[in-house]
Amino acid sequence: MRDFKLYAITGEEFHKGRELVQVMEEAIIGGVDIIQLRDKNSSKKEVLEKAKLLKGLTEKYNIPLIINDHIDVALAVDADGIHIGQDDLPLLEARKILGGNKIIGISTHKIEEAREAEVNGADYIGVGPIFPTKSKVDVVDPVTTKYIEEVVKEIKIPFVAIGGIKLHNVDQVLNAGATRICAISEIVGNENVTKACQLFIKKIEERMSVK
Repeated sequence: MRDFKLYAITGEEFHKGRELVQVMEEAIIGGVDIIQLRDKNSSKKEVLEKAKLLKGLTEKYNIPLIINDHIDVALAVDADGIHIGQDDLPLLEARKILGGNKIIGISTHKIEEAREAEVNGADYIGVGPIFPTKSKVDVVDPVTTKYIEEVVKEIKIPFVAIGGIKLHNVDQVLNAGATRICAISEIVGNENVTKACQLFIKKIEERMSVK
């Protein structure tokens, strides 16, 4: 997969009254270069319709669309890949279904899970939650920036830091060695989505320029 800097996950509960595609397009304009559709509450039919809309949007801007969990939806809309959790379909089984050309990302919360993901052929891993987060109800305890430091030392595949990351604390994440950031509420819940993304990109690029 091609590299990325700013990964946005949908979170419609944070922008009630605003259309999903409009919000995500504003995020792309601001610099988001990969999008994940995550919807734990809608029917499969509704998730499919949202995936179709986002597939059209991401094709327009030539960035990857990742579907959370719903491997059938990902196949139905020819999404670029899926993102799975530790309790979802095992990575090796997901790869059998999707084939070698699709992106598979997996959430990890400790170095043992990161090692396993790398061995099993994950294209990238999520590293988190770094800070407390309200974006997931079943989230594990924060892993802190120490986990980022462990991953930097040992894991060779791309990783994206996630979980409670805001503009006011992202510097801690970048200083620990992360070069890819994922945010939800700080992006899609912002009054100015594009500006929030631009500020994230600015911080990432400034940090990378001094490495």
